[in-house]
Amino acid sequence: MNKITSLIGASIITLIGSSAYAEDIVIRWGTEAGYKPFIYKTSDGNLTGFDYEVGQAVCEHLKATCSWVEQDWDGIIPGLLSKRYDAILASMTITEERKRVIDFSDPYYLAPAGFVGKLDAGLNDDETLAGKTVGVLRGSTHANFILAERKDVVVREYPTQDEVWLDLVAGRIDASFVNQIAAQEGFLNSDAGKGYGLFGKAYKHPSVTGDGIGVGLRKSDTELRDTINGALEAIYANGTFKKINDKYVPFYIGTK
Repeated sequence: MNKITSLIGASIITLIGSSAYAEDIVIRWGTEAGYKPFIYKTSDGNLTGFDYEVGQAVCEHLKATCSWVEQDWDGIIPGLLSKRYDAILASMTITEERKRVIDFSDPYYLAPAGFVGKLDAGLNDDETLAGKTVGVLRGSTHANFILAERKDVVVREYPTQDEVWLDLVAGRIDASFVNQIAAQEGFLNSDAGKGYGLFGKAYKHPSVTGDGIGVGLRKSDTELRDTINGALEAIYANGTFKKINDKYVPFYIGTK
């Protein structure tokens, strides 16, 4: 066998091996399903949303078998480390603190944060919140920011953002500090959100937005991380990401 034939043969084996590997990929996504429009449930109990469709698009590109495991937000990293699932796909902000414990894919979107409150409650800017109660998602960058930067407010933490909205409507809290897209699409555009709105400035500080939103992975799973990064690049390149973006968000939040 000559050198050229050997190279061709090796290439064919490599391609076959790569294809077989791709078809053998199994990904169990860990998520918290109360964060509309990113990940939430339909009326019949099925998962849907921006993150869900990104995950499904990644799996379709890889020809992978994928499943979804629901987990409260404050236990989502421990669930990953205990191998309850393989990767976190739940609009998780990439932060230095989290990177000490887990690894991340490349960021796949960016979003500012802001305050949401009742329009007739006199909450015109950030300063009018002094002495008020602010609801946040427990363990989130939004919670950490408010706890560190706003000593003049009472902070109440919740396991899901849906519970924050319920208490805001019930009058048990005065405002929420949250991803502005999640606020608009998950609450303000709903019947329950009528009479509520965003107020104050849009927060784009790295302590809130981190390095963007990424897929969380165990540090040892470098091959899976690289595989997911390749799939994210592909769904950007073929237009799938933009279609998902346009379906759920009224402006572009992609990183490419």
